[in-house]
Amino acid sequence: MKESGRKVGAVSPCAACKLLRRRCAQDCVFAPYFPADEPQKFASVHKVFGASNVNKMLQELAEHQRRDAVSSMVYEANARVRDPVYGCVGAISSLQKQIDSLQTQLALAQAEVVHMRMRQFSTSSSPGAMDRAVDQAAMGESLWSC
Repeated sequence: MKESGRKVGAVSPCAACKLLRRRCAQDCVFAPYFPADEPQKFASVHKVFGASNVNKMLQELAEHQRRDAVSSMVYEANARVRDPVYGCVGAISSLQKQIDSLQTQLALAQAEVVHMRMRQFSTSSSPGAMDRAVDQAAMGESLWSC
């Protein structure tokens, strides 16, 4: 049975205390978030932020906010290990560029569909077909329902 990241009755230190080579107390602030079976999790956080700073941050947070804070620190630390200069900002920037490119491609595809519809309606013999095609596009009708 596990309780707060450690086995009940066992004296196994959490990953943080094991790395820092110290005795893991019952009220260890790291134990619930850095279990002994995930040593790399704390190692990267310690490398980027330092154990003292992580301890201070966790102490200042309310209990219910700590898990999310640790998750964010682990994500940022892993990103910093991969890219020491930009960290997760580099990943976010890359994804934003992808989004911009895909939005441009989507706009071009939608414009091409409108252009093809207008050509199709202009060749039809019914009067006012061009006006209907423009009205449908302007009203936001799905361009993918051909």
